[in-house]
Amino acid sequence: MQPPAGSQVSRVPAQRPPSDHLAPPSPAPAPERPRRRARTVLTVVASILAALCLGGVAAGYVLYNRAAAPDRSAPDVVVDNYLRAFLVDRNDTRAELFTCEEDTGLSTLSGLRKEIEQREANFGVVVRVSWGPLTRTETGEGESVATTLSISSSANGQPRSSRREDWVFDVMDGEEGWRVCAGRKTA
Repeated sequence: MQPPAGSQVSRVPAQRPPSDHLAPPSPAPAPERPRRRARTVLTVVASILAALCLGGVAAGYVLYNRAAAPDRSAPDVVVDNYLRAFLVDRNDTRAELFTCEEDTGLSTLSGLRKEIEQREANFGVVVRVSWGPLTRTETGEGESVATTLSISSSANGQPRSSRREDWVFDVMDGEEGWRVCAGRKTA
């Protein structure tokens, strides 16, 4: 059938090449990836900061444990720490860190502390305790540490009284270091 006269349709049959002869379509250019340099730099910086923070927390934990842990490394050190905690700071909780589990041998020293507290209350004075050199002596069950306690009182900055007492403390080495087990006043 012929197209009507005056139509715009071509009278030449369309000649299309067979599909086998078609050239493959040219590949579309790969889309450009947006530059992510800023994101990479931020990720690296954040990772480094996180590692530094974790390292700081770990170092802080270790340093805190070393500072807070009681020093029971030697007999004279444990006696010094015990006397400071018990007689100077009057901190029973801290003092217990330096004593044996059964510290019944320390009742004489407890009596001295009660006497000090009574004097302060009765006479309105401040009583201070200090000690001299700590001398170690080996015994069959551990070691003993001898020292001289200086007990002085003052009121309004003026000295009131002073005395010295010789003491010997028995210490034993346990799993967690040395501990004070007994203390007695010597002649």
